[in-house]
Amino acid sequence: MKSIFITVVIAFHVSFGAFGQNKPKATSQKSKNRTLIFFFDGLRPDYITPEQMPNLFAFKETACFGKHHHSVFPTVTRVNSASYATGSYPGTHGILGNAVYFPAVDSAKSIGTTYEDLIKVTATEDSLLTAVSLGEVLQAAGEKLMVFSSGTTGQAFLQNHKVRGGPIVNPGLILPETFKSRLIDDLGEIPTADSDGSGRHKWVTDALLKYGLMENGPLVSAIWLSDPDGAAHANGIGSPEAVEALRFVDEQFGRVVQALQVQKLTEQFNIIISTDHGFVTQVGSVSLTDFLIQEGLKRDKNSDDVVLAEGSIYVKNHDPEKIQKIVSALHKEEWIGAIFTKAKTEGDTQGWVEGTLSFDAIHVNHPQRTGDILVAMDWNDHKNDKGFAGTDYVKGKAGHGGSSPYEIHIALFAKGPDFKNSVSTDLPTSNIDIVPTILNIYDLPIPPQMDGRIISEILKKPGNAMGKMKKETIKTEIRYPWGIYALSLEMSVLGKYRYFDYSKTERGFTK
Repeated sequence: MKSIFITVVIAFHVSFGAFGQNKPKATSQKSKNRTLIFFFDGLRPDYITPEQMPNLFAFKETACFGKHHHSVFPTVTRVNSASYATGSYPGTHGILGNAVYFPAVDSAKSIGTTYEDLIKVTATEDSLLTAVSLGEVLQAAGEKLMVFSSGTTGQAFLQNHKVRGGPIVNPGLILPETFKSRLIDDLGEIPTADSDGSGRHKWVTDALLKYGLMENGPLVSAIWLSDPDGAAHANGIGSPEAVEALRFVDEQFGRVVQALQVQKLTEQFNIIISTDHGFVTQVGSVSLTDFLIQEGLKRDKNSDDVVLAEGSIYVKNHDPEKIQKIVSALHKEEWIGAIFTKAKTEGDTQGWVEGTLSFDAIHVNHPQRTGDILVAMDWNDHKNDKGFAGTDYVKGKAGHGGSSPYEIHIALFAKGPDFKNSVSTDLPTSNIDIVPTILNIYDLPIPPQMDGRIISEILKKPGNAMGKMKKETIKTEIRYPWGIYALSLEMSVLGKYRYFDYSKTERGFTK
């Protein structure tokens, strides 16, 4: 199956490259409106208030609003960075978490997803991402993508991993390296790590204002500010530090809006705003690794019999008996939520292990890279001491990565010359839909691997009617001597497009 998959990828690159040569300036006949993608890392919709984020709130009031917008599951940064950049799900692009397992890099443990980690993967894999990215499409059309990021080097790199259309500007990663001296000459020294991130946020915003808005600048610019994520992780949702971080990144967004107004560029720029995930309060006390060791299902933290990459579990030699034992042990634990395994048959929503749902149902079934089990911690609607609802059983203070609506449900805003005036859509959208929509604006080809759709209902450009959304619930359950484990997924279905809303787990214990 691997050889077939790689052949398809290579064939597309060949045909796509030829297309780019035939039409080197696909946008030359169209309006030269430019597009700015703005990501606020870890932005819950209920953060956006006039008090905390006055600039974004004011933008929201007159922008198109995607009211049923989705993060990609697992709801972590590097998954969503790769997903938005390629317009595809993890099962297509191959980045399955903030930690990933590539046995050829390290057979005994997962690795991180910093730039330094990811370039190790490129030495062992035919391609880091097994999907075509926005940067590659723009490059083939003779256009540019430029990335500005105050977050991790991996998050920045995955937005344009071929670095073909334009530079990546991140305090820890400047690509190409030859661009570094010009950056320092224009903007001053690159900021080192600071406690609240404000120096990094301001510096990359300065870079965007310098290079992204300049005449003959990139057709598409993408800026990603790593707060409020960092502040919420460290101090909790609604903490003074998190609120201050919200205000600061909102000020940076306000600087961009003001610069567009002063330079009379407002009518020449589309602005699309999203985030990678929401956030929940964390109250867990047990790690998945420690639990498996305690239960005798993994030898020790460094053993290769069972390797964990966040919630993904890789069992040596895909031992079916071991996989079933692990799933059975997890079913009983009240802090464990949704459990997924490979499909019974291709495309089936039921997992092959009884009491699980499939990787296919949640779009993570990559042909080579998916583990044997995927676990999400259980969650509830409990509020924290600041009144923010949403709690899960991961160890920590606050975070994300799970399948609760608080992590999956995010906001989408869009405004500019190619968008309708202040319309809302109740139809489901996702981060994977951003790039297909941008490509449609510029009449650029949408690679067949892209899983996302064109959000035509908010575009001025005529598009195909999407029809009506319907809700679908997928269920499974299993009975044990101790009781029942039941799992359900709510999906929003729009024609062939299936959006994962959230999972729900219930247990009934025998008295």
